[in-house]
Amino acid sequence: VEVEALWYNFLRVGEEMERAAGSQERAASWREAAERVRRAFSVFWDPRRGYLADVIAPDGSADWSLRPNQVLALSLPFPLADREQARAVLAHVREKLLTPRGLRSLAPGHPDYHPRYGGDRRARDAAYHQGTVWGWLHGPYLDAVLRFEGEAGREEARALLSGWAEHLGEGCLGQAAEIFDAEPPHAPRGCPAQAWTVAEILRVARALAETEADPPAGG
Repeated sequence: VEVEALWYNFLRVGEEMERAAGSQERAASWREAAERVRRAFSVFWDPRRGYLADVIAPDGSADWSLRPNQVLALSLPFPLADREQARAVLAHVREKLLTPRGLRSLAPGHPDYHPRYGGDRRARDAAYHQGTVWGWLHGPYLDAVLRFEGEAGREEARALLSGWAEHLGEGCLGQAAEIFDAEPPHAPRGCPAQAWTVAEILRVARALAETEADPPAGG
């Protein structure tokens, strides 16, 4: 699902670059390709479940494991979900994946879910993408919240960003860790000063400040 979202955004950015260069014909070609991706993306959505499939296999079968990858379809500059779909996805992510330190990589209850990250290399590798919380995912999650949920989204962003202050003193001082246990107290694991976690916290804090300086109409 995240590859489809990235591919769609690549095509839309290509369209904009061609248009800026004055090539309307080539821009139209990029837009046509993007529209094919957008139409095909409908196979990822199931209104009964209210969230996006993680993978669509070549035979058309879907993996409905609830994972955070789908958030990229909401957070990138050109989203692949409408407001109703996005809010449904965010509700599921908030209920099953959201923690004070990022998003779980797999929802609890799944047979492959690992609540803790630890042990030998094999045990750690087994947990890495099967429940372990990734701090950087607060960035795209909050991008989507700020885009689709107005003032309630800004309140949620303020609360989550404020919560990071405690972590800045529990591991590497003034830094944010790479990953965290999936269950409370969400102990920090992996790299103690992870650039992509730090960068996403700073980036989304700046985005929040910009929305509060100039809140969107109707927000």
